[in-house]
Amino acid sequence: MSKQNALLEINDLHTGFNIDGEQYHAVKGVSFNVGSKEVVCVVGESGCGKSVMSLSIMQLLPKHNGSIDKGQILFKGKDLADLTESEMNSVRGKDISMIFQEPMTALNPVLTIGFQLDEVLLNHTDASKEQVRKKSIQLLKDVGISRSEQIVHEYPHQLSGGMRQRVMIAMAIACEPALLIADEPTTALDVTVQAQILELIKKIQNDKGMAVMLITHDLGVVAEMADKVVVMYAGQVVEQSDVDRIFHDPKHPYTKALLGSIPKLDEKEEELYTIKGIVPSLKNMPKQGCRFVDRCPEAMPECKQIDPQLGETNKGHAVRCLLYETSQPGKKAEVRA
Repeated sequence: MSKQNALLEINDLHTGFNIDGEQYHAVKGVSFNVGSKEVVCVVGESGCGKSVMSLSIMQLLPKHNGSIDKGQILFKGKDLADLTESEMNSVRGKDISMIFQEPMTALNPVLTIGFQLDEVLLNHTDASKEQVRKKSIQLLKDVGISRSEQIVHEYPHQLSGGMRQRVMIAMAIACEPALLIADEPTTALDVTVQAQILELIKKIQNDKGMAVMLITHDLGVVAEMADKVVVMYAGQVVEQSDVDRIFHDPKHPYTKALLGSIPKLDEKEEELYTIKGIVPSLKNMPKQGCRFVDRCPEAMPECKQIDPQLGETNKGHAVRCLLYETSQPGKKAEVRA
């Protein structure tokens, strides 16, 4: 995939966890990039490594057992993995912001909404406390929260799930970051509120010109939001391309299965399609071969022995599958007969 004008470049990222003295990789060999003002959706089932990958970017892995063992995370050409904690603190919130999956646990329950919003601005700007409070109130208005003057004095438990998520978005955009990472931002919200939150993110992205990396398992969200799609399975990227090609010309059996799982209003099926089995756990990852082999309807005998590589089937469309010849430098992958 082209790296021209890339704001964020992830190159061969390996993130592991030490469990009982042994290192297991939740993210293994992930590479992709996010361009300036681009919306990239990272999709896959729970347990595919999406959130671990986002925490790797933010350098928020658990210190007692999580580590980046290999690879680069280049933001504006600078490797985030090489930064000290102090240097990374100046990046978080200012240059890269993140909306977490569950705002009730991301927000501090014993601090007011206003205090938590003010803190972001005080840490990254030279504004006075009075200016910061005015800005916080305006940010809450910008994300569609009425009674902003009163809300700043309230605590997270006094707000609904949708309101808390809007507060998280206000905190994330406070310093107008170049990159916004949204990890399942509509989880646990009802459908109407989900649509409002997504519309809000889209509006802010258009207004501010931010790049957005949206992590989701909802392909409806992908169709609505994405410029480019990265499909992950068991810690690896199995397919990536622009959103139109992913939906209209999917290559990897996993991508096809995800799309096949979407209910269709114009088709009457007695039983919805499901992908058999589950994503392998960290301790049960296949030692060799394709990680999707046990669930794949198109698996071949060699899929258990050969590790497929991510290669381009055509310009801008990459897939990790033995149904396609592995792409070599300067060689276009071809569909196997």
